[in-house]
Amino acid sequence: MPASPAPAPQTAPATAQPPQRHPVDQVLPPVRLFTSGLQHVAAMYAGVVAPPLVIGKAVGLSATELTFLVGASLFTAGLATLLQTIGFWKVGARLPFVNGVSFAGVAPMVAIADSTDHRDSLPVMFGAVIVAGALGFVAAPYFSKLVRFFPPVVTGSVITLIGVSLLPVAIGWIAGNDPAHPAAGLSDIALAAITLVVVLALRRLLTGFLQQIAVLIGLVVGTVIAVPFGKTDFTPITKASVIGFPTPFHFGAPQFQIPAIVSMCIVMLVCLTESTADILALGKVVEKPADEATLAAGLRADTLGSAISPLFNGFANSAFAQNIGLVAITRVRSRFVVAAGGMLLIVMGLCPVLASLIALVPGPVLGGAGIVLFGTVAASGVKTLAEADLDDGNNLLVMGVALGVGIIPIVAEHFYDGIDPRLQIVLKSGISTGCLVAVVLNLLFNHLGRKRALPDGAEQAEALAEAVPSSRETVELT
Repeated sequence: MPASPAPAPQTAPATAQPPQRHPVDQVLPPVRLFTSGLQHVAAMYAGVVAPPLVIGKAVGLSATELTFLVGASLFTAGLATLLQTIGFWKVGARLPFVNGVSFAGVAPMVAIADSTDHRDSLPVMFGAVIVAGALGFVAAPYFSKLVRFFPPVVTGSVITLIGVSLLPVAIGWIAGNDPAHPAAGLSDIALAAITLVVVLALRRLLTGFLQQIAVLIGLVVGTVIAVPFGKTDFTPITKASVIGFPTPFHFGAPQFQIPAIVSMCIVMLVCLTESTADILALGKVVEKPADEATLAAGLRADTLGSAISPLFNGFANSAFAQNIGLVAITRVRSRFVVAAGGMLLIVMGLCPVLASLIALVPGPVLGGAGIVLFGTVAASGVKTLAEADLDDGNNLLVMGVALGVGIIPIVAEHFYDGIDPRLQIVLKSGISTGCLVAVVLNLLFNHLGRKRALPDGAEQAEALAEAVPSSRETVELT
């Protein structure tokens, strides 16, 4: 009887490897999450509190009410940041994207304060922000379709302008932002230089996690060194209360006046333009390019955050470009780090004494770190421009004119003072003007009326592709 053949050996099924998460979606350990989030808060704090301080003084608020307004801005910035990083439905870019009070709205709000009774100024501002935010939310998905008009030559130019536009902010922190004394003192320059050197040395000498929080360590070291110079003001801590909730409509029910609404709608367009550029820039930095859906979700978060901010006595929110520089330096790309920063902002808004701890950091120390952060943003823009075909004279022209026009309000602050104040909202933002110029010139030189040179046979292939709708288009038509 013939022997039956031996059964074939069974091979063990290959174990499927779970798909690896993108660094943007990775959750870091609690300590790293907290310290990295705190670093983001430290980098943006001055930018968050400056607009409410200017607006509050313009409407004649007392010191107590001014503190309340600053706390409200921190609280609403935290809410808007959570909308961007965590999100829900189709709201939120889900990138390490920080939101805070937009500088674009400061000038028109001061104009509103000058033209209304101070008792009604804040309610009029809040009513205008609510309407502008709601309209912006509706317009967000349509605005996001402009992404195809943002090739590397446009995004690179705008990202470079973002960094260059922010550098004067860092210089202002060092000099003290005092028009009566525009020159920086020797001690201020020394503190900024020490902070800058400490950050650079830590980045060079340290490794791992300590290297990633080099900016935060530099801020702490700079603040400690500033104490004997008398540059650290402890007054905010002594006057801050432990608990304080931003009572809804604390300054009165919102009022809706057409001129104020029109002004804030223009501001919202500026915010949408800047946020579009910032989302595209951040997508490049974290190596997760933003598509149309991501842009639409990010702009929805921006506008929804702006619409609900007045409920808690906050203002219009938009992206904070300085934090993009921090992401680029640290290479910590987790959106949950920024979400932790958003939670810290909310806690600071509810606990003013915690907010005052960040306020201890002197301006020159912030400025020294700001040179690193903002310079890195500009460098990211140069890196993006390297991806564009600058051998093409048209692209070179687009870049050159966009940068030239965008730098005008940076190098000549009062250049547009003779123009209608409503136009100044756009013209005095180098980021917005540069972005608009880059988009328009790219459209004129690289899209309209230009036939691309195609290789042999490609012309027929392109015509056939255009004649036959894609599967996605077919589904949408049916």
